[in-house]
Amino acid sequence: MKEAILYKKLDDKRVSCFLCSHHCLIDSGHRGFCGVRENQDGTLMTLVYGRLIAQHVDPIEKKPLFHFLPGSKSYSIATAGCNFSCLFCQNADISQAPRDRHVIFGDLATPRSVVENAKRTGCRSIAYTYTEPTIFMEFALEASQLAHENGIRNVFVTNGYMTERALKTISPYLDAANVDLKSFDDSFYREQCGAQLAPVLRTLGRMKEMGIWVEVTTLIIPGLNDDPEKLKALAAFLVSLGSHIPWHVSRFYPQYQLTQLPPTPVKTLHMARTIGLEAGLKYVYTGNIPGNEGESTYCHRCSEALINRHGFSMEKVGIDKGKCRQCGAPAAGVQM
Repeated sequence: MKEAILYKKLDDKRVSCFLCSHHCLIDSGHRGFCGVRENQDGTLMTLVYGRLIAQHVDPIEKKPLFHFLPGSKSYSIATAGCNFSCLFCQNADISQAPRDRHVIFGDLATPRSVVENAKRTGCRSIAYTYTEPTIFMEFALEASQLAHENGIRNVFVTNGYMTERALKTISPYLDAANVDLKSFDDSFYREQCGAQLAPVLRTLGRMKEMGIWVEVTTLIIPGLNDDPEKLKALAAFLVSLGSHIPWHVSRFYPQYQLTQLPPTPVKTLHMARTIGLEAGLKYVYTGNIPGNEGESTYCHRCSEALINRHGFSMEKVGIDKGKCRQCGAPAAGVQM
């Protein structure tokens, strides 16, 4: 265990955690909403420092990040726990374990061993992913600092619920993020995720202001967040941040506590992609339907295919040094 960062000691051995937007007030002997930060006699401790439940080499496209070092490998790590309680969680066995089963597990690791493994396996980035990286901020911060010292980039795959102070803490070392914008409806966030919409929108705006490369994912769930008008509002918000933000609209498969719902119809994904493009977004992708044309990157000016994708595999076919070979228009992103 390690003392947590981003908290304040209060009277009666209570603590105020300001790592994420839940702003938990925690009595001695209790844990925050995430289930992995515990008040031990007036000191907030992180219970997951160095306890990794995953260390994998992934294609960067799996995050998904399509415009950040495409075709590269990313060393992907996670701990147990999450500060959301999404009923549709695709990784509930690890993200919800501290709350559902009251267990915290993982293999011991150090920030240095993670960076060394990333270098050894030829990864150009480290991805803090699978669960919510904010809840293991202490480990992520140390690893990301070491990564930069070794010329390795850092990527968060996040729900975007960190506080402004938390984001400012990690931002000098955070190169890219894929942020889940799960809906543009606050009631959806409250009922399905145990959270609120506004903090996520603020995080997206701050990341853009800080110069972090941002891509956004929305898991489209039948009957819950597939309303065309809400999708139009979401797409319009992204355009207001920047029309070159890639938006990934992904197919839902029954998981966790929503096994009674069907998979998302493919036509719904096509509808969402059309909404995004008509709103003015330059890059909108369909996810979880391998082989669909919506996986590939096209020139926003002349529509020439730049990068063909199938699942997590990719091939550059119409792009050279970040520009379309056909018309010369630059493709937004990092080392495209």
